[in-house]
Amino acid sequence: MYPRLLKQPLRFENSFFLFGPRGTGKTTWLKENFPRAVYLDLLDSALYTDLLAHPERLRALVPRGGANTVIIDEVQRVPELLNETHRLIESEGTRFILTGSSARTLRRGGVNLLAGRALTFHMHPLTRAELGNDFDLDSSLLRGHLPLAQSAPDPRLFLKSYVQSYLREEVLQEGLTRNIGSFSRFLEAASFSQASILNVTETARDCAVERKTVSGYFQVLEDLLLSVTVPVFSRKAKRRLVSHAKFYYFDTGVYRALRPAGPLDRREEIEGSCLETLVFQELRALNDYLDLGYRIHFWRTSTGAEVDFVLYGERGLVAIEVKRARRATRKDLSGLSLFKADYPSARCVMLFGGERREYLDGIELIPFEEGFRSLGDIIREPDPSRSGSSERSPTPRTGS
Repeated sequence: MYPRLLKQPLRFENSFFLFGPRGTGKTTWLKENFPRAVYLDLLDSALYTDLLAHPERLRALVPRGGANTVIIDEVQRVPELLNETHRLIESEGTRFILTGSSARTLRRGGVNLLAGRALTFHMHPLTRAELGNDFDLDSSLLRGHLPLAQSAPDPRLFLKSYVQSYLREEVLQEGLTRNIGSFSRFLEAASFSQASILNVTETARDCAVERKTVSGYFQVLEDLLLSVTVPVFSRKAKRRLVSHAKFYYFDTGVYRALRPAGPLDRREEIEGSCLETLVFQELRALNDYLDLGYRIHFWRTSTGAEVDFVLYGERGLVAIEVKRARRATRKDLSGLSLFKADYPSARCVMLFGGERREYLDGIELIPFEEGFRSLGDIIREPDPSRSGSSERSPTPRTGS
């Protein structure tokens, strides 16, 4: 059991939704923090069948004069329950906590019925801070940060089973596709787009499925909270930029379970995608848990200069580049340097494989171990004066 950084819901008496992919720890967190709540698990076949046929029976499961907090786990399985929860919130002041691992059926079923009456929070894979002394960068790149992947005797077997569970329980049960074989091929083909600009046409060609169908499959992945697309940062752009988004499976371990690897695959390419994914999932979690309000983008010019992550919000502007190299070259710094020239107020950071922190022309170079420890502080306080240090390290080498 790892202590979680998610605290915001505990400060309110409101009903709320808690979204997150299966296996991120939503149920465990809720049972720990709301031990007296009535708990209804829609993965229980008997309860699911009963409430699917008769959503109004929800009222009979809530004790009068007793606990006034009710947890409905995996509420997307019976979206019609939202009408009844809405009524009970209004008429009896019952507090509902509704978890979901899919946004698709809820969106069609009418989440808007609870607008203004239920807050929304998200649960992510474990962060470096939550793992504490159990965090090991090499292990994280192999098995990711799903809680059960940390304790499973064979993390690879667990992750393979996890992927198959999603195919069986979510995709098939919700009827999201009629051809599970083509969708399985798509999942593998999509893994080649990890941490890259999304090319739907190329993915369709790789899995031998029509482009329109593949476009729908990508939407299914987002609806199931299994993937995220990151838009390009174009605010007050001074250069010509690309227009397509970047694609990420939500967890490094899930990506590794889906990504085939053979003798023609470059190990560095796969590990580079894993490292960037790990930073991305850390940024997403910290942004949500610390309630920082950033919108996460990337930046890439039409000539290929790129910054992996750009965080933009009321707190300021932070640009983060991820490089595996132990020594940073001028080429490695070129994207951040161009971004800094266009946005002088930005805090620019490179996470790299070196052993000590360095500074060059307003860019901070931070070793991975230190970077993961301090990432929350970096984005919480994007003070440009800290990144504009007059201290300079020796000029990075021009070769690897």
